[in-house]
Amino acid sequence: MKFMRKKIISTQIQKNRNDTEKKIRAYAFLEKKNLLSSLSASITGLTNEEALERQNEFGANVITAGNKDTTLHRLREAVINPFNVILLVIAAVNYFTDVIASSRPDYLTVSIIIFLVIVSSLIAFVQSQRSSAAAEKLSEMISNKADVWRDGKLTEIPMDEVVPGDIVKLSAGHMLPADVRFLTTKDTFLAQAALTGESAPVEKFADGDNDPGDALTDLKNIGFMGSNVVSGSATAVVLETGNNTYFGSMAQSLSGDRAKTSFERGVESVSGLLVRRMLVMIPVVFLINGIAKGDWAGALLFAISIAVGLTPEMLPMIMTSTLAKGAVSMSRHKVIVRTLGAIQTFGEMDVLCTDKTGTLTEDKVVLERYMNLKGDEDTRILRHAYLNSYYQTGLKNLIDLAIINRAEQNGLESVLSSYSRIDEIPFDFTRRRMSVVLTDQKGKLQLITKGAVEEILEISSFVEMNGSVLPMDEETRRIALATYEKYNNDGLRIIAVAQKNEVPGIGVFSVDDERDMVLIGFIGFLDPPKESAGTAIAALYDHGVRTVVLTGDSEGVAAKVCSKVGVDASNMMTGRDVERMDDKELLHAVGICNLFAKLSPSQKERVVKAFQSAGHTVGYMGDGINDAPPLHQADVGISIDSAVDIAKETADIILLEKDLMVLEEGVIEGRRTFGNIIKYIKMAASGNFGNMISVIAASLLLPFLPMLPVQILTQNLLCDFSQMGIPFDDVDKEYLKKPHRWETKSIKSFMTFFGPLSSIFDILCYAVMWWAIGANKVELSPLFHCGWFVFGTISQVLVIHLIRTEKLPFVQSRPSMPLFLSTFIVAVLALVIGFTDLSVGFDMHRLPVQFIPWLALILIGYLAAVQMMKKVYIQRYKEWM
Repeated sequence: MKFMRKKIISTQIQKNRNDTEKKIRAYAFLEKKNLLSSLSASITGLTNEEALERQNEFGANVITAGNKDTTLHRLREAVINPFNVILLVIAAVNYFTDVIASSRPDYLTVSIIIFLVIVSSLIAFVQSQRSSAAAEKLSEMISNKADVWRDGKLTEIPMDEVVPGDIVKLSAGHMLPADVRFLTTKDTFLAQAALTGESAPVEKFADGDNDPGDALTDLKNIGFMGSNVVSGSATAVVLETGNNTYFGSMAQSLSGDRAKTSFERGVESVSGLLVRRMLVMIPVVFLINGIAKGDWAGALLFAISIAVGLTPEMLPMIMTSTLAKGAVSMSRHKVIVRTLGAIQTFGEMDVLCTDKTGTLTEDKVVLERYMNLKGDEDTRILRHAYLNSYYQTGLKNLIDLAIINRAEQNGLESVLSSYSRIDEIPFDFTRRRMSVVLTDQKGKLQLITKGAVEEILEISSFVEMNGSVLPMDEETRRIALATYEKYNNDGLRIIAVAQKNEVPGIGVFSVDDERDMVLIGFIGFLDPPKESAGTAIAALYDHGVRTVVLTGDSEGVAAKVCSKVGVDASNMMTGRDVERMDDKELLHAVGICNLFAKLSPSQKERVVKAFQSAGHTVGYMGDGINDAPPLHQADVGISIDSAVDIAKETADIILLEKDLMVLEEGVIEGRRTFGNIIKYIKMAASGNFGNMISVIAASLLLPFLPMLPVQILTQNLLCDFSQMGIPFDDVDKEYLKKPHRWETKSIKSFMTFFGPLSSIFDILCYAVMWWAIGANKVELSPLFHCGWFVFGTISQVLVIHLIRTEKLPFVQSRPSMPLFLSTFIVAVLALVIGFTDLSVGFDMHRLPVQFIPWLALILIGYLAAVQMMKKVYIQRYKEWM
């Protein structure tokens, strides 16, 4: 039946996908007029009323297929996890032995197990709901936008509000908000790797000559949700949104989950370790007690109860609540976590690769100089740069805005009336330049290009000096370069400006037209270093994070900025150096170099990969199109809320403020979150291992069971509650000073070191109960049970405070109030149960008052031993948590 249902669902998904492909293919071959008519759309865009009606009809532009973040899914995840499954199996066995097969049915043990499952599931579900609500609230702060025409105006709206028939404007860095048909394009290249796996960008055309036999993703005039604009610009009409898109139809049929992070793999490893040891423990304890005592039914119940006691059923809840609290705390520091698993990687980061502009600098580019090739101020250079920046239709960056602002301050707006735009050749990160083709009132064509100095020099055959156009020879090139290097070394970012009048009057203009240019001058920009950058870099260094600058900017500007913010640029390397190096040489270079200048996007990605090969956990911070490859390659990608769409979509962490100081606070919070999770895991691992040894020893030494199933389950429940304050605990400042990796080996070492220590004092408790209290007969076993119940509960509760810090607890390091209260309440409850008639309700005898000094003595001895062994452990392993 289940197979048939899956087959029906699969068939329906395939049908939906085929329908989607047919629709999109039909749109690709329609004439533009018929296309707009079929969509009830206009080239001027929809009205707000029409958009609202369509939103009601088609729903939000989001893909919900395969979305697991639903209330039902979270409830299922909270209930069905490895630990709860084990508990439910144990409950079923217990129900058979205690109720069905017993002459005197006893529901208490089964009830406690079911209560454990319900409580742990309920807590996990509530925490998951809170975590989901917090994540949803945070995601609203970083939603991507789309530029659409509404009511005849270009308007920026959230992507989920895009509807079929919308006319969207696209430029470099934009993600396609839906499936679209291009109406106009200009050197429009899309990255479609998410859909096709192609690494190379694909060019799209408004009047694409499609072949009916083309694959859907090869249609030249169709763009798909899930792709992004690498270069160029375009306008397009939205065909399908949300689940009706090609990407949405694919999402319904995708199977399998994303690759697990190192953190998730680590948790699974420890969980598996604990479960395996527990499964080994059940038959061992069962056989020992069955053979030694002859009561096989009792031995089975005891073995099952021990299994429950060894199951860390609160691990999912501790994980969820700690990560959720960490995400919310990080948001208060203006750090938004897109995936909770990234928190641990964020704290683990020991190398931060960052761009220069806006991170180390004020991100307020000011045009300082406009000069001819000899360095003399020349308004004509500013005018040409102004025409280029004003008439280009792509993404206007800070440089363009600075040029426009300065030109307007100089009253150059009137020059615009003399020109109109014919065409443009958009910017891309390979050419590192962009051009516009203009015509004046007399019909004369002019090509104006601005870009990186080296790239402009490569396409220039002439220079303009002293009012004359001269061929570029060694002398004129030397003069131009001397001017460039002088101001570049002073910290100005220099852009070259070139033009030519011999432009063909017909045809479509392309990169081939950018040749035989006349180099006319330079414009210089100042982006002053942030006052906080030096402090932030020093703070990151103090916390074990090395800052490395990867920039596309020139060496002079980058070195100047780095020197002012405390980044050592003495071993600076350029993109050309990186290109010449093989992987082995680059691996050596990343060990000594903190500044890589004039890098292309692929070179940035390669440098990040080299750091990873050297064993570092690498964070990359960037906000541009050129940052997408290294953001994807890094262990943790960091971007900002104002970044281009593709950068935000690729990043794991989003900063609401582009400041390294904000990043440093986020790193600390990430380490605090990870520290609290490790506390619980090490406590659970060592405590469970110690209990295994204690139970085996008791089974061999005692003529009766050391505790009954109901007592073990009650103790387990109390200890679980005592640990609920861990997610809210503080972490020692020393722990936050350096990054920490997930080390399963470290957890095993901790477990084998401290587990047996607790067993020694358990056996001491046995001895006290046997000889000092006199509970040495089978008929006095309820008294023995009560003594070990009280000691075992209180010792497990108090040891939390010793394990949570490498310092002296309460004196040098205080727990948070939630953890203090949870442990205090449970310790008091254990004493109340043990020394009052409440003990009778748990099949125990009330403890005599003379046990109090013995209890205090054993507890003090145990805690003192743990504190002493802590020093030995730290000295041996050079770590604590």
